[in-house]
Amino acid sequence: MIRQSWWKILSFVLLMYTCIMGFLVEIPVLDGRMQQTVRNLFFHVPMWFCMQTLFTVSVVYAIKYLRSQNPKHDFYALEYARTGVVFGILGLITGAIWANYQWGEPWSGDPKQNGAAIAMLIYLAYFVLRGSMNDIDKRSRISAVYNIFAYAMLFPMIWLLPRLTESLHPGGQGSEGNPGLNPNDTTAAMSATMWVAVLGWVLLSVWITTLRVRLTILTEKKLSHG
Repeated sequence: MIRQSWWKILSFVLLMYTCIMGFLVEIPVLDGRMQQTVRNLFFHVPMWFCMQTLFTVSVVYAIKYLRSQNPKHDFYALEYARTGVVFGILGLITGAIWANYQWGEPWSGDPKQNGAAIAMLIYLAYFVLRGSMNDIDKRSRISAVYNIFAYAMLFPMIWLLPRLTESLHPGGQGSEGNPGLNPNDTTAAMSATMWVAVLGWVLLSVWITTLRVRLTILTEKKLSHG
């Protein structure tokens, strides 16, 4: 039992460490730019790593479904995309809270904010598309193709376009004076805590998704026998 659940226990331990160290790790004060709100780094940034991981696994299962036509692959693609959207929305919310304190308003129209919102809308349309079809095989095939399209749009919206224009986020043009966080401002202790947080949150997101997959498969079996 422990051998099968070691990664779940690890997730719990890592997140406990994050919640403790996230509030205890020393934050450098740099010209008033980086205040205590930077502790959101340990919660906001991991949300995007979770989203990216879940969407990546989702599109892999979508491709597997197109090759195998195995219904389980469709279930996996659906649930990983569903949990990915949840963590993406959490990323937007935690980012808006951070921006409100650091930039003066929760939504400033920053390219990365806009790109992330558009990406979420594209993935939400995935669920609308699935709900619009009753034919199971047709729904699964079209959803898998759309999943690939949504994933292809994710990178330009979140990682590419914001780096080609002026952005308050690190990496954007003219962001050397970013009033929120410049990667060069972080300490070794902050970086270590952040990566612990990333691993812990990613493991938790996968854990949640596996539970959703099991529930979906059980529900489908009941419906097929009903």
